[in-house]
Amino acid sequence: MIKILCVGKIKETFYQEAVLEYVKRLSKYTKIEIIECKDYNDKADNVLVKEKEELEKHIDDKDYVITLEITGQELSSVALAKKLDDIYLTNSTITFIIGGSLGLHEDIKKRSNYALSFSKLTFPHQLFRVILLEQIYRAFKINHNETYHK
Repeated sequence: MIKILCVGKIKETFYQEAVLEYVKRLSKYTKIEIIECKDYNDKADNVLVKEKEELEKHIDDKDYVITLEITGQELSSVALAKKLDDIYLTNSTITFIIGGSLGLHEDIKKRSNYALSFSKLTFPHQLFRVILLEQIYRAFKINHNETYHK
């Protein structure tokens, strides 16, 4: 199972449609759950603490947690596919966490089993959710030796 924890909601219809399309495609390979946690507008310290508390409600002790961090490890699509395949050998749930505009609380980073970065660039939160889903879908296609455009 893939679980994606996100701070904030997707507002634009075209992003919602893209997310739904990748969820549909992924359903052939795995169960997928997207959980949107509340984002807060408050003082920076309070925001990270509140978001941490919201995210922690959805993290099981047995989850293999991958946090999306700009300082995380960068992988190729093929390397990400191998990483996911290897994780599935010992874990039934992989939980990806996308933080809010201020990033992730240190406690969430400490809970993480793996910090992953897609780039040193900053992406809009809503677009990044689509990018993550596409890369997870690509990984499943690679791991099943199925063709997918390059």
